[in-house]
Amino acid sequence: MNYREFMEKWRDAPYINMLGVFNHAGANQSMRNQLTRWQKKGLIIQLKRGTYILNKNDRNIFPSRFFFANQIMWPSYVSLESALGYYGLIPEMVSDVTSVTSKKTARFKNGLGQFIYQHLKLDIFKGYSSFKDESGMDVLIAVPEKALIDFLYLNLSKFKVSAKDVFRDSCRFQNTEQLNCRKIVSWARSFKNRRLESIAGEFCAFIRDEEK
Repeated sequence: MNYREFMEKWRDAPYINMLGVFNHAGANQSMRNQLTRWQKKGLIIQLKRGTYILNKNDRNIFPSRFFFANQIMWPSYVSLESALGYYGLIPEMVSDVTSVTSKKTARFKNGLGQFIYQHLKLDIFKGYSSFKDESGMDVLIAVPEKALIDFLYLNLSKFKVSAKDVFRDSCRFQNTEQLNCRKIVSWARSFKNRRLESIAGEFCAFIRDEEK
């Protein structure tokens, strides 16, 4: 299979899985070598081992980096700084895509940027919903209150001093009127962590102060 044939086969696919390539072209060393050569030439981009996309000039579909974050490590959902930025709860979107996963903490760097995954236990790996990105692809992302609690839980060490000062000055939280304090407290309790519950309570007090 030459590159043009490969491109025509996969240009409408959101990503390319090596298993799908081998099912179509045969699992042989020649095909593996072709993929390696095309990657070196910049014709294809490796997202992780065994998963690729075509270069931007040769593909017809352009899913969001949030979509790719879901696919690079499964199960996972976008959360933490990326979700907080998406909801406008912090001033700007971060360059890395941050997610949580029930698997081990990991990070991947590829031609689309850096994808960071932090571990949550299976019993608290929840609180996400689905939306369609600009290409119509389904993306899993934490609901606003769960994104906040995921962030607080995985950054508890940052809140050794007055949490309100950290919320305002370091984290730069904004637009907090969209958050529901009952949901914040409920999600915090589900983690069964007293320190987290205390910080969540302080955050709710911070919201009330911001509304004055």
